[in-house]
Amino acid sequence: MAGNSFGNIFKLTTFGESHGPAIGGVIDGCPAGLSINFEAINAEMKRRMPGQSAIVTQRKEADEVKFLSGIFEGITTGMPIGFLIENTDQKSKDYAHIKNIYRPSHADYTFDQKYGIRDYRGGGRSSARETACRVVAGAIAKQLLGNLKITAYVSSVGKMELGKHYSEIDFSEIEKNPVRCPDAAMASEMEDFIKDIRKKGDTVGGTVTCVIQNVPKGLGEPVFDKLHAELGKAMLSINAVKGFEYGSGFEGTKMKGSEHNDSFNIDGSTKTNHSGGIQGGISNGETIYFKVAFKPVATIMQKQETIDSKGNPAIAEGKGRHDPCVVPRAVPIVEAMAALVLADFWLLNKLSKL
Repeated sequence: MAGNSFGNIFKLTTFGESHGPAIGGVIDGCPAGLSINFEAINAEMKRRMPGQSAIVTQRKEADEVKFLSGIFEGITTGMPIGFLIENTDQKSKDYAHIKNIYRPSHADYTFDQKYGIRDYRGGGRSSARETACRVVAGAIAKQLLGNLKITAYVSSVGKMELGKHYSEIDFSEIEKNPVRCPDAAMASEMEDFIKDIRKKGDTVGGTVTCVIQNVPKGLGEPVFDKLHAELGKAMLSINAVKGFEYGSGFEGTKMKGSEHNDSFNIDGSTKTNHSGGIQGGISNGETIYFKVAFKPVATIMQKQETIDSKGNPAIAEGKGRHDPCVVPRAVPIVEAMAALVLADFWLLNKLSKL
């Protein structure tokens, strides 16, 4: 099975299944001499972990990270960093009823068609459980990037939109509510809506906005490896993501060139930032901002018509513990994937100057 690695220089390879004994990864390319803040890694893991509030899956996983290699006395050695996260709260019996049934909008059918075998327990390898490994690597990438700041937050749930520009956001408000929306009133409405959706056995999607500040100029390449293209690939690799836009995005199509162009100041900064901090595939030093769209979680607690592995009509109905809305827990995952992309390009720039 290909496609288990991400990155070129700062490279993450992950392994494991949702209901296996453990998941884990190997980070290759992290420079030697980086002092690792383990508390910061644990804090990132707690932001993603299940069971953190009433509006997410109630699976209870401590998500404690065990580092196996590449770090000695708290300092990276330059060798591959191996890590393990044990699965301790699997309830595989919750999935026995779908052993031979394809759940609508899941990876069940396509996985089976490609490999001829699938781990039906929680989705196996295609489960979002794998994203815990990305958060570990992203937390280390953040430390490598130093003063560069990556902040994500929930900007919409269903049809409820925050409707604020990132410059109007007080980032200190993000972690003050379980939705991770930086507006107390809107967050309360979103939370009530998600709870109501859960009671009905349904799910809802939303968007996560990410803002990257203190970005150095010159990250990214002008042709195939454009910075925004790699960020798009990173975000679209996250489970349940259906869309990505950066800078003015689709709204920019409604503007004229005279309105959209970012005029320069004498120091090279720009008067506006419709470009989203990236021009010609390369960072220009302005704030990078983008939005990621997440679909409603495919597992719903309602009966749905489907087929089984032999092509016969069947009924699928969700059981067990699932997120009614994935966006609150997706916030640290979006940040982690952005950090992996930026760390990769930052190291590439350093190598190109040797």
